[in-house]
Amino acid sequence: MSISKFTSDKVKERADIVEVVGDYIPLKKKGQNLWACCPFHGEKTPSFSLSPTKQIYKCFGCGKAGDPIQFVMDIEGIGFQEAIRQLAKKYGIEVEEEASLSPEQHQEHNERESLFIAVNFAKDFFVKNLGTDEGKAIGLSYFKERGFTQQILEKFDLGYALEGWDHLFKAAKAAGFEEEILLKAGLILQKEGETERLYDRFRNRVTFTIHNVSGKAIGFGARILTKDKNQPKYINSPETPIYHKSDVLYGMFQAKKAIRELNNCYLVEGYTDVISLHLAGIENVVASSGTSLTEGQIKLIQRFTHQVTVLYDGDAAGIKASLRGIDLLLEGGLQVKAVTFPDGDDPDSYSRKVGTQAFQDYLKEKSQDFIAFKISLYKDEIAKDPIRKAGVIREVLESISKIPDPILRSVYAKETSLLLDIEEEIVHVELNKLLLKSQKESFQRSKEQKEMEEQVADLLPPKQNLDSHDIFRIQERETLRLLINYGGHPLEQEEGYFCQYILNEIKEVEFKTPLYIKMLSLYKNWVEQGTPPTHAIFLNQADAEVKQEAIALMSQKHEVSAHWKDKFQIFIQFESDDLAHTAFKSILRLKRRLLQKLMEEAIQKIKEAESTGQDQNQVGEFQTIYLELKKMKLSMDKELGIVVG
Repeated sequence: MSISKFTSDKVKERADIVEVVGDYIPLKKKGQNLWACCPFHGEKTPSFSLSPTKQIYKCFGCGKAGDPIQFVMDIEGIGFQEAIRQLAKKYGIEVEEEASLSPEQHQEHNERESLFIAVNFAKDFFVKNLGTDEGKAIGLSYFKERGFTQQILEKFDLGYALEGWDHLFKAAKAAGFEEEILLKAGLILQKEGETERLYDRFRNRVTFTIHNVSGKAIGFGARILTKDKNQPKYINSPETPIYHKSDVLYGMFQAKKAIRELNNCYLVEGYTDVISLHLAGIENVVASSGTSLTEGQIKLIQRFTHQVTVLYDGDAAGIKASLRGIDLLLEGGLQVKAVTFPDGDDPDSYSRKVGTQAFQDYLKEKSQDFIAFKISLYKDEIAKDPIRKAGVIREVLESISKIPDPILRSVYAKETSLLLDIEEEIVHVELNKLLLKSQKESFQRSKEQKEMEEQVADLLPPKQNLDSHDIFRIQERETLRLLINYGGHPLEQEEGYFCQYILNEIKEVEFKTPLYIKMLSLYKNWVEQGTPPTHAIFLNQADAEVKQEAIALMSQKHEVSAHWKDKFQIFIQFESDDLAHTAFKSILRLKRRLLQKLMEEAIQKIKEAESTGQDQNQVGEFQTIYLELKKMKLSMDKELGIVVG
């Protein structure tokens, strides 16, 4: 079943671009639009623009563009139907279903939905197990020992997997779940060599539900409570169509609001560390769940903040081994601080040891930027060994060289020279060597990539040179831009809309670009049917190519801030201030290009007539046509201010 048009239309009406995007990234007003660093590619300077009036977003860096529904699709990696469901839930809209999906789409949609439902069933099953005698004696008692409250148990959907081979499997089968879905969801396993023997993946363990950013259960982590050396302490759900470990951070669903509000994300190692910080009143915390940080996880953090504070256990050797994570964060454009705990403690144990207020105070007092933190790890070695000091300087500069922002690099270089008592000039010289080396390596990789692409290109048909269609395309695009953005403006001292003036002026002009032919045809039809010619009509198009191009035509990369205009009393004339002049010039350019093409065709006919010995009267006729066209073009050149030699 698919969502009815009535439901999707209702969602389109209610969904506000500022509210939807604001749930994921912090926005800052500049002029009429809101801006942010793009959540789809790493950047330091905001190029992601959001228009509240047009209800669209556009990134001028990577090209991503769309409306509120498209944004949810892009950022969550889901389809249209799932995005509508998610927004319907956000705005309290009842979802109506109708049968309209293709068999393949229906099957794919059903499988994903079935996986979500199966994992959610398992979550509820594990949670309910805490109420059984076994669950109370083992699982609940473990959580209570750690100080986990009932509110925390519910907030994180903590549970217990019963001892035994197939408790979950039997319950799921009785509830109507197919074995194939349970296997794909990673909830059950097949015995090696005996595929008909199926059993639960999670047994005799407390369970930690893993949620995606929107709050759906997608997998589990499970901790054993016995001292069985033959069993790993933790086991996790495998990769599935709905759970990709490299793109997930434990606790992000519960933390995203606090991260955005406080503009800082605490990064810890495990599930219990996250929960302990929540118990201490700190909610802006996520965990990498014991795995090395990935690019996908760093991008997930960037959606909500560019400030990260890494909390390390009190094991110096372990910290040094995991410093690669800091370099990855720096490379991703994040500003990094770090906190260490006393030997033998981690965030979980230390928060329980000292209490909420003391723990919060500790985080504030002990937070260091990554330079001071990294140097402090090696202070004893530096004091005893000058050669080791030189090695530490290089390691610190390696980290600084990962920072994309040159101003931040300069600030940290100065700090390094002060903390390590070394001339700043030497620090900059060594840093520049590392940057140059990195650029050379990057250039070499680009060169190798280009050579590879050229080898592949040799196997493909050669590209055609640019022709007159490309020149026409530019003028056609400009005409459509004016129609989409200003078509609904009323004509001064006349009845009707601005679009009617443009359409009348170009009625004899034939477009050449297929996409623009299609868009112009749609526009003409809407005007003929009496539909108000606003940009919104293009946003409701099912044709993705038309919709994307319309958004690109609506988006404005640069605008003058109202603050500067007001402060300095600057008067700036915009194209909308004199639409008649703007449109006249644009249409004139389009017609000039058409005349130029007709002149080229006339010259060609003259040459053909002369080479084939045709009647001189016919040659003269072609020449007359050419001269008339040239006269018209010269008149247009004069109007447009084009100097002709």
